[in-house]
Amino acid sequence: MNALKLDLTKTDRAYYKAKQTPSLQEFDAYDYLTIQGQSAPEDKLFTSAIETIYPVAYAVKFICKDREEDFVVPKMEGQWWVEDDRPFEQVPRHEWHWRLLIRMPGFVDKTTFEMAISNLKTKGKTIRLEDVKFEQINEGKCIQMLHIGSYEEEQETIRQIFQKMREENLQMNGYHHEIYLSDPMRTPAWKLKTIIRYPVK
Repeated sequence: MNALKLDLTKTDRAYYKAKQTPSLQEFDAYDYLTIQGQSAPEDKLFTSAIETIYPVAYAVKFICKDREEDFVVPKMEGQWWVEDDRPFEQVPRHEWHWRLLIRMPGFVDKTTFEMAISNLKTKGKTIRLEDVKFEQINEGKCIQMLHIGSYEEEQETIRQIFQKMREENLQMNGYHHEIYLSDPMRTPAWKLKTIIRYPVK
């Protein structure tokens, strides 16, 4: 009999759900696959990062499946920041920094990750694999909100989040964090659902 397939969107609903108004939430430390770079999101470097991190996630999944610990590969996430005093939207897109994330279930450890990388190298898939990391990230207290619509039209959602920060006498304590609930290849821009999350202190 096959083991049940873990789906984090169902077992950890609090992580993958947000209201259309800003709310304060607390999150634990989680392990992620990550890959990092600096470019506009439409740049080839960014798209190649997506094409690199997903095969690693599936290589991990197949190892776990053999151990009867199968899981649904979670939603992709992104952290975004600029190393500049100007507001984010005033910084040229090619200067944006990003880190793509795919959260891993608790039973995945660094040894499993290293085995997945080794398996991909054995199959001749080596492009950018050295850039993929296995990292624990702990954002703790956050203000988050569900954004519905294009990624280019997030400013009003972000404005409401920062207004909530001021009301709660809190300060930003990390990166702009997005969780992509919709597949942009299959969903019209106006229907895209994205959780926008900011760590605070």
